[in-house]
Amino acid sequence: MKHVGNLSYTEGAKHSKKRIGRGQGSGHGGTSTRGHKGQKSRSGATVAIGFEGGQTALARRLPKFGFSNHRFKKNFQTINLNKLQQFIDAGRLNANNISDEALRSSGILKTKEPIKILGNGDINIALTVSDVTLSASAISKIESAGGKISNNG
Repeated sequence: MKHVGNLSYTEGAKHSKKRIGRGQGSGHGGTSTRGHKGQKSRSGATVAIGFEGGQTALARRLPKFGFSNHRFKKNFQTINLNKLQQFIDAGRLNANNISDEALRSSGILKTKEPIKILGNGDINIALTVSDVTLSASAISKIESAGGKISNNG
């Protein structure tokens, strides 16, 4: 009787392993549960791991290099800090209100994709940025110039 922790099987619930190849009277004689013919009926036969009976194995059907997460990829429309500086200097943007809505209404960014500000270039104006995703370098440059960031998307 097998014990697992304080549980035990009811008497008679378990039976001994079936004895194969011990004559017809045992119920497992003749082909000894291997069926008729074929590779797996032979003695000493082994089938390679991943072998699918002649069908091209799954490991050979799958692509081998790279990975592309197209389904869940999030595309951003990007703008660099040096471009923001140019638009502010030209009077097309207000440095106190850099937001998703302000960038779209000024005509600087036209697509409906979410906006991300990247840290390429330098900024010497204290910006107030809201509702826009920023890169780590953009955050550090804006804060070092005395700017404020709220609701970093």
